[in-house]
Amino acid sequence: MQIEAEQAFTLEFPGTPASALIFLRDPARSLAGVRFLRDLHVSGPEVWAVLVVNVPMLGETLLPLHTRLVHTPQGARLEAQPLEGERAWIELSGEGQAEGTLLSYHFRFTAHIEMPSAEKWGGAAFEKMVRAAAERTLARLARELPEGIRRSL
Repeated sequence: MQIEAEQAFTLEFPGTPASALIFLRDPARSLAGVRFLRDLHVSGPEVWAVLVVNVPMLGETLLPLHTRLVHTPQGARLEAQPLEGERAWIELSGEGQAEGTLLSYHFRFTAHIEMPSAEKWGGAAFEKMVRAAAERTLARLARELPEGIRRSL
C-alpha cells in the first residue's frame, strides 16, 4: 500500500539571506523542531530519521526514512532513497529555495506499508479502513511540518 501527501509553504527567516541559505541546506538544524521525526541523523548529504505516527487500528507506527540532500543554486533538494527489507517506510523528497530571507519549501511524503493480502471481504474492508486512517494521518503530519521547521528557526 502506498499513501502520499504533499505540503508547500513559505517561512520568513529571521536573519541574513546568507544565513537563510545555510539554514535551508542544514537538515540537522532545520528539521530539529519537527516533533514527529525521531533519531534524525545526518552524515554528509545522507539523512536518516524515523517518522513516528499514531495510526488508528495500528497504534504507534515507526516509519524509517533515508533521503539524500543535493545543493541547488538557490537552496537544496531532498531525493528519497529506497529502504530494503522494511515492512513499512517513508520516502521523503522535496525542494527548498531561499529568495533573500524568504524560504520556500515543497515536500512530498510517500508511505509504503506492507499489508497481508485481503483474501476475504473482511480483509478488504480492514485494508480500506487502514488506508483511510493512514491517509488522514499522513496529511495531518504534512500540515504540521511548517510549524516544526518554524520551531527550528
